Amino acid sequence: MKYVISWTTRANGSEEDNDASFRRALALFSKWQPPESETFHQFVGRLDGNGGFAVVETDNPTDVLEGAEKFGTTNEFQVYPVIDINNWVQVAQEGVDFRESIS
Repeated sequence: MKYVISWTTRANGSEEDNDASFRRALALFSKWQPPESETFHQFVGRLDGNGGFAVVETDNPTDVLEGAEKFGTTNEFQVYPVIDINNWVQVAQEGVDFRESIS
């Protein structure tokens, strides 16, 4: 299964608090390794410095949770299960065909 994961930086404290939190996040990230069962197809950061996106594939959804839990104090995550567009279009067309078959 593929997932699109987005995250934004939690910046809820003073300037000093946010700076310390960001340093902590970078230290955590420098030690983190994704689970071997995950494939990162894309892993990108936003140009405004406030988060990023990843396209991750894994058969174990717990792997997705693992990253979110390790970085949940410094980032807010959104996780979207997705399918390749050719599969999406096929299913969408089947839906159209079904609706059109009912008079």
